[in-house]
Amino acid sequence: MKTILVKDLINHLEEEIRLEGWVKNIRFSGKLIFIIFRDGSGEAQCVVFKPDIDEEKFAIAKTLTLESSIILRGIPRKHEKIENIYEVQVKDFELVQLAINYPIAKKDHGADFLLEHRHLWLRSSKQNAILKIRHTCYFAICEYLNDNGFYRFDSPILTPNACEGSTTLFEVPYFDEGTAYLSQSGQLYLEAGIMSLGRVYDFGPVFRAEKSKTRKHLTEFWMMDAEAAYVEHEENMQIQEGLIRHVIQSVLKKNLKELEILERDIEMLKNADVPFKRMTHREAVDYLRSKGSQIGYQDDFGAVDESLLVEGLKEPLFIEKWPKEIKAFYMKRDKDNPNLVLGADLLAPEGFGEIIGGSQREDDYEILLERMKENKIEISSLEWYLDLRKYGSVPHSGFGIGLERLVAWMSGTAHIRETIPFPRMIYRIYP
Repeated sequence: MKTILVKDLINHLEEEIRLEGWVKNIRFSGKLIFIIFRDGSGEAQCVVFKPDIDEEKFAIAKTLTLESSIILRGIPRKHEKIENIYEVQVKDFELVQLAINYPIAKKDHGADFLLEHRHLWLRSSKQNAILKIRHTCYFAICEYLNDNGFYRFDSPILTPNACEGSTTLFEVPYFDEGTAYLSQSGQLYLEAGIMSLGRVYDFGPVFRAEKSKTRKHLTEFWMMDAEAAYVEHEENMQIQEGLIRHVIQSVLKKNLKELEILERDIEMLKNADVPFKRMTHREAVDYLRSKGSQIGYQDDFGAVDESLLVEGLKEPLFIEKWPKEIKAFYMKRDKDNPNLVLGADLLAPEGFGEIIGGSQREDDYEILLERMKENKIEISSLEWYLDLRKYGSVPHSGFGIGLERLVAWMSGTAHIRETIPFPRMIYRIYP
């Protein structure tokens, strides 16, 4: 007898099969017991009919509770009334463990309760769907980069210095070496990687010690950073656009069922798979001011600004050529206007905010050294980074994608805390 997954029932109709999983729901009707069974891959109705199993097993089946773990043996068949739905006629079952008083009932629970029980909340249909979309997004990003000449290059999580200052970094005592930091970006190390491999990316957890309480912030999240040699500002944006469109296509291809569970408007995703809009920072400020905003030409955008900029748009929006004062020291200046940097942020439509930040990097040793001095960055700790501009420097660019924000947009999830298995926020580190 073959053990299969629920998602493969269609391939084993009228065969005797074995399923391993959990009771999601259960209903009793005389000699019939209807079990909504789940195994991670999907859900199926399994019907226990008293004449098909012995009295003892039927009595045990009547004691089953939510989230009890069971092994079923039965025959999958087409549902008599519903197209493309399959149910299993149970011939025998084994109780693995009886769950008593499962805490998450059908009634509504508050966010704090659900986060306190995140280890159990993960089992719900919607959380299962979000995590499957996350899986697709992760591998779609890797697939696109792998197919476009990028190599995986793992940067360290423990770093001796900060990429853009240490005010938002977690400090870690490091033996006799003093203080280390949990990385907030692998970018600087990736810039070393391109001198060996040409195009590189890393993908892993990063950390930000900012005390933000918004629905778009976590203190630990997953970031994909990419760098590419001989790629300048325009091509950098083209790579980003191609990557995001590949992710959209992958989610629409692989996660239609999950999008349906989440009641996600898939037309909005389909509409976003077109050439992206572009706007300079100055044009964006002009637009916001025309809408009544008091934003200045040297200001960064807040959440309200970002939402206003994409209002009515179906596709993502690049905001490019930012004032140098509000961007990082390593960004290349625009040769046509040295007060601007060749950087771009990508805003998702529907108010999901910034999902990518990127720029062309400064490749001139003397200019970068001067910038670091202006920004009071400790030169000695970044001598190795400056070395990259002394020995075979080339024009190069890169960008970073926040996985959780991307998943929030793809899945239509309002709060980023639901897009990662165990969210870490300023007020929560349990479980």
